Amino acid sequence: MPGPVTVPSAVLESFIRDLFVAAGVSEADAATAAPVFVWANLRGVDSHGLARVPRYVELFESGEANASPDITVTSDRPGVLVIDADRAPGPVALTRAADLAVERAREQGVAMVSVRGTVHTGAIGYYASRIADAGQIGLGIVAGMPNMAYEGAAGAAVATSPLAIAVPGTGVHPTVVLDMATAVIALGKIAQFKRAGRPLPEGAATTADGTPTTDPELAKIPLPVGGAKGSGLSLMFELLTSVLVTAPILTGFHGGAEGGRKHRQNATLIAIDPSAVGPADEFAANVDATIETIQALPTAEGFDRVIVPGQRGAETFEKRSAAGVPVGEKLWAEMIAAAEKLGVAVPEVG
Repeated sequence: MPGPVTVPSAVLESFIRDLFVAAGVSEADAATAAPVFVWANLRGVDSHGLARVPRYVELFESGEANASPDITVTSDRPGVLVIDADRAPGPVALTRAADLAVERAREQGVAMVSVRGTVHTGAIGYYASRIADAGQIGLGIVAGMPNMAYEGAAGAAVATSPLAIAVPGTGVHPTVVLDMATAVIALGKIAQFKRAGRPLPEGAATTADGTPTTDPELAKIPLPVGGAKGSGLSLMFELLTSVLVTAPILTGFHGGAEGGRKHRQNATLIAIDPSAVGPADEFAANVDATIETIQALPTAEGFDRVIVPGQRGAETFEKRSAAGVPVGEKLWAEMIAAAEKLGVAVPEVG
């Protein structure tokens, strides 16, 4: 088995793009999707980066993900759009949604784009950050297949539905980005612990029958963060995404409807143009001042600094952009196997 490698981000992006094209994805869609995975790796969110690519290849093979989707966009009111993704890769559908949200928010001040029927969306923080890069506030929520516990219920009841909020300042500081799941730990993180042969944190997951475990080999169901708070958030995200676009997931999954357990996700992105509320430069300056206020607070015992959401990710992004993305040997072996199956050349890396 090949050992761990370090891959330059540009090489990694090209490799993912080639794999997607070989799997039947168009050049344009592959070029849209690849940066989403690499962004996650560069920020240290490895569970949503390259690690997702072998699974995507499987989804294309099985037809659960559509390599050639017929994506449609409808809009009956100026500030609201609905995208029917036709099982498109999440990075393709959500990137389009983010760009449309920015475009409409420039005109309307605020815009909401709901996405129906995509597959794994990737790091939701990417799309919120993309909106923030355009000088707007970006919000994103996702709902998916039940894989997380719900307070008081047995087994997998709701999804590890994530939330992302990105707020831009003047550029003096990195964009403030909150990117979190409603679970204590994401399934992708459990897979990382499994690959590394490391035990999970206490209180993060249970076995399929609900028994608490720290063994990543046995862990099947993540627990909601904050108990009822996390499971309640996940339920609300289902209502604000899936139910909103008349594509409910929970009712079909738990009610035994035909196709109710077919893999799918729904999402909602919101863009807010600060200039619609007040002077944009004043808003950005106040964002910077607020960041500096928090960072200047006295540190508590056991901490050497006070940080804001997204700060660690931005620091990791800078380091990995220069040094490359570390890839563990098991994942790199999976990538090699996928490449050989699709007839794609594996890049030479150190």
